[in-house]
Amino acid sequence: MTTSSSAAALSRQVLLTCPLDCPDACRLKVTIERGPDGIEKATKVTGDPDHPITRGFACAKTVHYPARQNHPERPLYPMKRIGGELVRISWEQALDEIAAHLREVLARRGPDAVLRYHYAGTMGLMEGHHVHSFFRALGAPELDETICSSAGTEAWRLGYGTRYAVPLEDVPHAKTIVLWGINSLSTHSHLTPFMTQARKNGAQIIHIDPYLNKTGRYADVHLKVRPGSDTALALGVAREIIEQGWTDESYLRDAAQGFEEFRAEAEQWTLERTAETTGLSTSQIADLARAIGQSGPTYIRVGYGMTRHEGGGTALRAVTLLPALTGDWRRRGGGCALSASGAFHLNRSQLGAAHLIKPEVRHVNMNELADALEPAGGVEAAFIYNCNPAVVAPDSGRVIAGLQRPHLKVIVLEQAMTETAQLADYVLPATTFMEHPDIYTSYGHTWLGYNPAELAAPGEARPNSWVFQELGKRLGLTEPSLFWTVDDLLDEVLSTDHPFLNGVTPEALKVAGTLPLNITEDWLPYGHGAPTPSGKVMFTPVPSYRPSTAPLSDEYPLRLLTPPAHHFLNSTYGMLGNLTKAEGTEPHIFVHPTDAGQLMHGGLARIISETGETVRRVRVTDETQAGVAVVEGSWWGLSAPDGQSINAVTAQTLTDLGGGSTFHGTRVRLEAVSDKSAAQAL
Repeated sequence: MTTSSSAAALSRQVLLTCPLDCPDACRLKVTIERGPDGIEKATKVTGDPDHPITRGFACAKTVHYPARQNHPERPLYPMKRIGGELVRISWEQALDEIAAHLREVLARRGPDAVLRYHYAGTMGLMEGHHVHSFFRALGAPELDETICSSAGTEAWRLGYGTRYAVPLEDVPHAKTIVLWGINSLSTHSHLTPFMTQARKNGAQIIHIDPYLNKTGRYADVHLKVRPGSDTALALGVAREIIEQGWTDESYLRDAAQGFEEFRAEAEQWTLERTAETTGLSTSQIADLARAIGQSGPTYIRVGYGMTRHEGGGTALRAVTLLPALTGDWRRRGGGCALSASGAFHLNRSQLGAAHLIKPEVRHVNMNELADALEPAGGVEAAFIYNCNPAVVAPDSGRVIAGLQRPHLKVIVLEQAMTETAQLADYVLPATTFMEHPDIYTSYGHTWLGYNPAELAAPGEARPNSWVFQELGKRLGLTEPSLFWTVDDLLDEVLSTDHPFLNGVTPEALKVAGTLPLNITEDWLPYGHGAPTPSGKVMFTPVPSYRPSTAPLSDEYPLRLLTPPAHHFLNSTYGMLGNLTKAEGTEPHIFVHPTDAGQLMHGGLARIISETGETVRRVRVTDETQAGVAVVEGSWWGLSAPDGQSINAVTAQTLTDLGGGSTFHGTRVRLEAVSDKSAAQAL
């Protein structure tokens, strides 16, 4: 029997920053236990109670990380496809063969034939960003990381320049909170305690989203806006604010530019026209305008959901200009938030070897991967890391076909046997955030994090950076930054004299593990203007509503939305055999009763678009609205009745700004199918 003291010696707790794609960048308390074999494993994850943002709780997604970390199907050794099967090989063989293939391709076709594809499987500056150095040293094409935030980023840049946000700590001072296009209880859960405190202080919480989700049920008011009509709603609200005299004339005069042009556009959006376009009532729109215009300070938290339509960039731009109308940027707790990432004024000049990017290098929009993998694209070596494109990329059927194309070598660096990994020619086992050191910023708060490696890597798993450094050596690359350690990178990114980073040194960060930026308590991000070329908040170019170029029709009568699910934001959180019971065992499509027709609750439906089709189980509910169907979460296709990702039906269509994805713009029709028919289709 183990004594209590010896049992304690077999268990320890460490604090680490969560690496996953979420604004909260939580500080986690990880319990590590040593087994009888002497091997340490993570057994429990919760939140750091002393961190002012994390506040002692981890989200419903991250608490399950140990099961992912220790999953029996986790790849632990290099594998090569031989005779249609992935078989174990040595690191030396894998690296030598991949390097030989690259040398041959580079000599024959040049660097344009080498494609990297990645996203935010880890937000670490080393393993998520700096690893791009290898490809820039080769001169390979640039990947435009557009699948999530690029439309919103460009919209914010046009109006405000650098992406600052109302500090979370200021949210309790707000008297009206508008959550617009964001299911924050699922995707930004650590905002919730601050909103709850604001509510106790008398604030009203309004949620604007096309369907009723956890955040809508938490809010005081939920407005089911018609998908893609957010620009119209923002302009209608703006007109009412202007008409009622609720604008802040001094702010518009001193801190903004282009207001008169904006006023002329908003003037066209009467309550009646806005109601007809958005599906809301005139009284709902008037009440929303009154809350924003009179019951301030108003805090508006926007999400990227509204940007995933053809006019998504314009929509976010229109909404985010509302605090400039009312002057709420000058009031603590007032303003808007999309991302706080601009506050991290790091020295990024050599991050990812950015200094090697040449103006003439070819760019690939990651939303257009299906096109890039066509034979005409000429790609003969594809490296995929921190991403699962067979599930998450639009037009996934063509993506999968492209990955299986002859003469293309697919090299996947992974912690899990994803659908993409199962298509690879080489699978290289990657470490997790507990097994390698890294540096983390946030886009939801202003704390910088540093993680040491707290666990030995199992099997022969290696960091992404190690893999690319080893390939670099074999190819004779001499770019110094490719071979940096995390300490080298930390010294580089903190070599800046920006006042926000005063006192944040490599030594202090490594000792503390996480440090706040040096931002004063009374900081008002855009209280006196904005870091745009004019120095002012820009109302021009004026946002103007444009209806979808693919309107609903008799053939395609429903607009499909694919928002994040509560228990996993994206494919990174999914794991075969590790989906929580709270989500069920397969993805569902939510359909309003008026659209159900012959569909049965609990039955199966074929979802058909111009791009493709897939099958999902039906949930008939009035949580959505007529004309709108919802499939939550980037489930692995392996979890679906027909084994396909929902992105089998989404297209490569791009947004108006930033070349972003239009996942919420897909029009579809539904057809009932039997379980037997679905099984036969597999």
